[in-house]
Amino acid sequence: MVDSKIVLYGQTIAYTLYCLAIILVMGWFALKITRTGKGNPVRPGVFYSFVLFLALVGVSLHIITYNTIPWAKVDLNRGDYRPDRTFAITVANHAFHLPPEKMVAATGDLVLFDVRSDDLTYGFGLFRKDNSMVFQMQVVPGHRNDILWRFDKPGVYSIRSTEYSGPKGSDMVVENAFEVVGAEKSN
Repeated sequence: MVDSKIVLYGQTIAYTLYCLAIILVMGWFALKITRTGKGNPVRPGVFYSFVLFLALVGVSLHIITYNTIPWAKVDLNRGDYRPDRTFAITVANHAFHLPPEKMVAATGDLVLFDVRSDDLTYGFGLFRKDNSMVFQMQVVPGHRNDILWRFDKPGVYSIRSTEYSGPKGSDMVVENAFEVVGAEKSN
């Protein structure tokens, strides 16, 4: 899968440029309609052409970035994928209850995190050492809460709750909870 940092960086640049274009067009339009007696007013054809152009660019950005989102293909074709590793995790009373054995996967493994809440709605997020998020999902009691993810690089990750579940929820952090190792070390 594409690293979520790369996806975020690319989308930040694309959407920032798009928003700047919208702001500039709005500013140009506002300037033209508020100036009395100076210059020509904005012709409707020109204005609507810009609006159409921005709408087309916006829709195009969504279509282009759809294919860069790492989990989209896996989620849309869920039945075609079988996880290499599955980790069952429960959450209750503001604590993650992890499997007794250390959670380890090999690079290239497709990992299923199957998370169940016994009481409240929590978040389940996997974070890198630099505190940037790899992925997250909401964990709702009484519903299936799982995510498939393929890890391309070795690393050690922490688990954090990413959903407000009361004041105790801010303490829901498990450091070094999951490790991805080279393929030869995971067995």
